[in-house]
Amino acid sequence: MKLNVYLSGEIHSDWRDQIIEGCKKLRLDISFSSAVTNHEASDAAGDCLGQEDKVHWRDHKSSRINAIRIKNSIEKCDLAIIRFGDKYKQWNAAYDAGYCSALGKAYITLHEESLGHALKEVDGSAYAWTTTPQQVVEILQYIVSEA
Repeated sequence: MKLNVYLSGEIHSDWRDQIIEGCKKLRLDISFSSAVTNHEASDAAGDCLGQEDKVHWRDHKSSRINAIRIKNSIEKCDLAIIRFGDKYKQWNAAYDAGYCSALGKAYITLHEESLGHALKEVDGSAYAWTTTPQQVVEILQYIVSEA
């Protein structure tokens, strides 16, 4: 079974690489997509539409351009992995989880136990809650295995 997985959320650690490399080592038939993870590039996505004097309008234009990529990736995925880190608030990840839920898309959350209370509603709609990228890899292996 070929699986299309969207990786959403926190961009300040290598969790995406850990999952992708873990799946490659197991030779799992999975394709991955993601939002732009380069913070500066993401913030500048709308700069082609003209310079802004206020950060609000720059952010607004860039968020709309980024939303095109994210919306299409979520709609095309079979499963989303949504990572919440403890250093920054990932409001966009919570939005992605809500969008997945509204579309009936399966998603798995990935975050430390200390965030469990704050994310109880997000986790409540998730198909699984994981605390490590390795747990995600094990679930993906199970999903695509023939046994």
